[in-house]
Amino acid sequence: MGSQGISGLERDVMECIWEKGRATVRDVMNCLDQSKSRAYTTIMTTMDRLFQKDLLVREREGNAYVYVPAQSRDSYWKSVAQETMQTLLTVGGDVALSAFVDAASQEDEKNLERLEQLIQSHRDRRGS
Repeated sequence: MGSQGISGLERDVMECIWEKGRATVRDVMNCLDQSKSRAYTTIMTTMDRLFQKDLLVREREGNAYVYVPAQSRDSYWKSVAQETMQTLLTVGGDVALSAFVDAASQEDEKNLERLEQLIQSHRDRRGS
């Protein structure tokens, strides 16, 4: 399944459902930031959109749907990162790779050590 971009509200809804494991529209409304007033129908439409994007699976329980994530948070974000990086590397090549390393080290210098470990682990698995 390809990862499609998600809006801020869609991301917030997904975070709630990943946290809970399964949720109704009402559960998600209770989970979201209460300082932002959102209509029930807005959350319901957002969850239906996520279902249409194959990010949620739903089952009817009584009069309501119960939604569960189609994949874990880590799996989703890994696929988003892979698609994004693949596009950047295809278009930008070495410049994109260099920018990634710069951004990673600016965030936290320990990321460079982590990248080295990940590269070595990848090489070990490939037998290089």
